[in-house]
Amino acid sequence: QAQLVESGGGSVQAGGSLRLSCVVSGYTISDNFMGWFRQDLGKEREGVASIYPWGGATYYADSVKGRFTISRDNAKNTLYLEMNNLKRDDSGMYYCALSTVIPRRTLGSDGYSVWGRGTQVTVSS
Repeated sequence: QAQLVESGGGSVQAGGSLRLSCVVSGYTISDNFMGWFRQDLGKEREGVASIYPWGGATYYADSVKGRFTISRDNAKNTLYLEMNNLKRDDSGMYYCALSTVIPRRTLGSDGYSVWGRGTQVTVSS
């Protein structure tokens, strides 16, 4: 049974860093589309970053470009999100997700059928 388990969230001050991890079982991440999404209270879920299976092309939301890096360790079947220079607006629940089909949008959640339970990120000023 497929399972995605996130970790690494926490509370940090603005300007700080966190590294999120997502351990995947039941699927090979290098063969599938992987994404990080976030949702804060009262806001819609948004795509933060995604990585594609062929060649590992990566995509980022404009709000995180230059600060966040998505990567994967195929040997560990684990997805990462390195987050630097965090801002208050980065606060929210972060989810990793897997899609076996190409999403209609590089940062859209369409097609992502397997989701983790999320890890909370709180950034204070």
